[in-house]
Amino acid sequence: MYTAHPSAALNLLFKQKPYQGANPREADFLFVGLAANYTEQVEHSAIFPRLCEYLEDGVGFWRRHKVHHPYLLPEYAGDEPLYHRSFARTGFKPEQAHRVSFVHLLHVPTVGKSKLVPKDLSHSHLSMLGDVLLNGAAKHIFIPSEVERLMHASKAFDWLASGPGEYLGPLGMLYRREDKAVYSHLHFSVFGKFDERKAKEAAAIHELAARYG
Repeated sequence: MYTAHPSAALNLLFKQKPYQGANPREADFLFVGLAANYTEQVEHSAIFPRLCEYLEDGVGFWRRHKVHHPYLLPEYAGDEPLYHRSFARTGFKPEQAHRVSFVHLLHVPTVGKSKLVPKDLSHSHLSMLGDVLLNGAAKHIFIPSEVERLMHASKAFDWLASGPGEYLGPLGMLYRREDKAVYSHLHFSVFGKFDERKAKEAAAIHELAARYG
């Protein structure tokens, strides 16, 4: 179950663009998450104009501000943005912004803690996402284990392996063909005992990103 975010402005932005960063059909690197979560009062925070700027044009935002997300800007005063600081360690550069996209299994922004189950998900959104993953331009797709589990439970991704069949360094591979690979990795927000493995995975992603200049 989840609680949809009460901000009409935020929901409109997600309806217009159900992704962040580059268009997922055109990006080379695609990162799949469960849901985009925000504090209840985010619309009244100082960072909200920058958040809207990011959701409207993630590629332009990254190139203008030199960070991939507004929570990495100096004026952000919220909780430690561990996910985004960890993602930054993958080494993508602002000039690569058009190559990177973020998508979620849930089609709307949320507030508070969520424990998603298949019935929470939109069939049309999952159908769109499945088409993007298999038929879009993305050559490298990254899925954390908890996202992978919900994808399997939804019955909408029967082509996705239930566990890694092979590895590219620390990254397990869930699907592979000549022009595309789907990797299993740790969520960017994990910490503590997972730090070493997460650092190795970030280095592996950095190596893939470096091939694209």
